[in-house]
Amino acid sequence: VPVRHFGLILGWEDWHALAERLRAAEVDFIIDPGIRFKGKPGEQATMFLLDPSGNALEFKAFRDDSMIFAR
Repeated sequence: VPVRHFGLILGWEDWHALAERLRAAEVDFIIDPGIRFKGKPGEQATMFLLDPSGNALEFKAFRDDSMIFAR
């Protein structure tokens, strides 16, 4: 993670819907929407952007919600 940030965990489908809305609105991302650890435990969707005040925001979703706090 490149910067200090605030994060929000969404449901899998909600994250994808938000990513599409932000892409359609031509939002500038710090890190483009993408999937990490695809096909592995802990698979997650993540994206980073800045709010209007310049604060970094991460929106994340887990394929399996039981992995949110897994180590």
